Amino acid sequence: MSDPLSIAQAYIATWNATDPAQRRALLDRHWSADACYADPMMNATSAEGIGALVAAVHQRFEGFRFTLLGTPDGHGEFVRLAWSLGPDGAPPPVKGSDVVVLREGRIRQVIGFIDQAPAAA
Repeated sequence: MSDPLSIAQAYIATWNATDPAQRRALLDRHWSADACYADPMMNATSAEGIGALVAAVHQRFEGFRFTLLGTPDGHGEFVRLAWSLGPDGAPPPVKGSDVVVLREGRIRQVIGFIDQAPAAA
């Protein structure tokens, strides 16, 4: 298994990449071409689809950044991590936890959970 911290850092870096070329480079380096992502609000298949989801999150939450919470852990081909999403210098309004499934050391599948979100208006 790859180091859970390294995988988690690459994962968070992908979600924080606002530049499309940088995001694509991270997807190509750390994610498999047939990667898939699912959480309660969105899902995608392929690196292109995941890149589009990341871009949509940046559009909806302009100026927000993802931060790794705690220490990720893992076993076999699995990594579990927690994260927050919010503006710098303020408490994050969104928190979640994700399970990453690896294939040959690259992110193949992500199953995401939203642990905290603002109430819908």
